[in-house]
Amino acid sequence: MLTEEEKREITAELAHCEHKSAASIEALKVIQKRRGWVSDASIRDIAFLLDMTPAELDAVATFFNFIYRKPVGRHVIAVCDSIVCWSLGYDQLRELLQKSLGIGLGETTQDDRFTLLPASCLGACDRAPAMLVDEDLHGPVTPEMIDGILEKYR
Repeated sequence: MLTEEEKREITAELAHCEHKSAASIEALKVIQKRRGWVSDASIRDIAFLLDMTPAELDAVATFFNFIYRKPVGRHVIAVCDSIVCWSLGYDQLRELLQKSLGIGLGETTQDDRFTLLPASCLGACDRAPAMLVDEDLHGPVTPEMIDGILEKYR
């Protein structure tokens, strides 16, 4: 069930939209910001508020890489695997992160601190290979930088 505060935030977004469904991404972000991820129950509640079906809203939620449909760690690491990042060291970056964190792509560390996800593009080709930790863009990331970057979020 949506809290009154969540409903107010989503309703405020509706004022900027001609159609309620146009606020769907912002509504999903409101819930994710407060809860860390968007559950099936939240999808149903938001869909009702926006006059959408849960399936329609879920299609929006699953289209975007940065709407999380299952619980994630306190810090989400998105590693860009675009062709530019891939050609400039994505594989090595991914392998080092997996080794350092002890998890694979799509997994969360046992202490719930980090979730490691692939990202099809971070829009940072000039900083390849790149990764995003929460809202902080890092790149070009070298193997020597990984421990220092992770330490900032421990």
